[in-house]
Amino acid sequence: MNHTSLVPEDHVIVLFGATGDLARRKLLPGLFRLAAAGLMPDRYRIVATSRAELDDAGFVEFARQANLEFGRHPELNGAWSRFARNLSYVETEAAQLAAAVDHAERELGGSARRLHYLSIPPVAFESVVQTLGSTGLAEGSRVVLEKPFGTDLSTARALNRTVHSVFPEEDVFRIDHFLGKETVQNILALRFANGVFEPVWNRDHIAHVQIDVPETLSIGTRGEFYEETGAFRDMIVTHLLQVLGFVAMEPPTSFEATALLNETAKVFESLKPIHPRDVVLGQYFGYRDEPGVAPDSDVETFVAARVEIDNWRWAGVPFYLRTGKRMAETRRLLTIAFRDPPRRMFGAENGFAPNELVFDLGDPGGIRASFLAKVPGPTMQLAPAHLRLEHDSGFPVENHLEAYERLIHDALLGDRTLFTRSDGIERLWEVSDAVLAQRPPVHFYAPGSWGPSAAVRDLISPGRWRLPENGAHA
Repeated sequence: MNHTSLVPEDHVIVLFGATGDLARRKLLPGLFRLAAAGLMPDRYRIVATSRAELDDAGFVEFARQANLEFGRHPELNGAWSRFARNLSYVETEAAQLAAAVDHAERELGGSARRLHYLSIPPVAFESVVQTLGSTGLAEGSRVVLEKPFGTDLSTARALNRTVHSVFPEEDVFRIDHFLGKETVQNILALRFANGVFEPVWNRDHIAHVQIDVPETLSIGTRGEFYEETGAFRDMIVTHLLQVLGFVAMEPPTSFEATALLNETAKVFESLKPIHPRDVVLGQYFGYRDEPGVAPDSDVETFVAARVEIDNWRWAGVPFYLRTGKRMAETRRLLTIAFRDPPRRMFGAENGFAPNELVFDLGDPGGIRASFLAKVPGPTMQLAPAHLRLEHDSGFPVENHLEAYERLIHDALLGDRTLFTRSDGIERLWEVSDAVLAQRPPVHFYAPGSWGPSAAVRDLISPGRWRLPENGAHA
């Protein structure tokens, strides 16, 4: 992991929203993890900025506490001391920020690259981007934008226009942490590096695909955000359709940014517009009592959707997407369900699930294949069997980077392979237009359940959801 090609050039990293929840939980622990692993630049400075009234020492302590609470390796020995020396803080005011960045660059000798990470609410994107342009801080810099990238097609286009007025597209990194997960990238490795899978990765052999991301958590303190966004915008457009692009792409010419982004863009262009009749919305009982939520809110906390791709590889194969809050389990699964072959030679075999290839997209993740095998004994009796790869037992744990760590490192290297392109995100909003304009009715569901069960079962019928795995009704 210390190979010189993996060490970025000298950098000043400007972290906007540095005292926010995402910075506390992911970004600051992630930056320290990269530093401890030897994957930060040899020389760097992190200029943290937000509206909070802090000085350098106060922010260093804030970062230390964040790493203690959320870091995977919260060492506070020499590694932390070296990291902390590179931290400084300034309130978000244009002149003060420009002066702080200039000071950090002079400390590094004046030849460092600059990376701006905008961990801020989307409503602040425009003003911050324009400030970066007017102060000269955008010149020669890269910028990382957190989701959501707009709330519909018109706002996504407007946001892209604003960003492109200051930054060229090749310097814009729209981050989706799902694409930084090891198992999401393993979809590509499994398909294209192993001759057994790519020949059957099409409509002739695959019955359907499921991308399933239930969560046991409530919306917590995000009531005001969810009232403006809802689960469809928060999860389907941003995360689950991006994963679909990886699953469904044609073989790229190389594992380079341009080739990969071109192929996912082709998938998005081939998506059929999502029809409201193919979407089930739900809201868990008790959502309206959460802080920041209207007492008569009809905002969805659950979505299940059927999506289709109109091209030669996937015509007729449904992709089922499901996500929700306050559900029975927290899981992140991608399931490839293969078509059943004729089994007449084995007699009548009822009740078996289809052969499946299951990617666990959680951390550390893994891959499981399910199939039918003969039960030992004097008769030809079939039973389910499984093969597994668990990332934490199959590969060295020290090589593992969490999604945000991987994507921050890629941005420092200037590698856009796992980021989202402007035309891709605009297309995803375009295919979602009908659902946003004619929202389906919202069904209530009990916390701890699998959502509004009848409507969700009807959506996938005659198939079944991979979760729950114990065969209980989903």
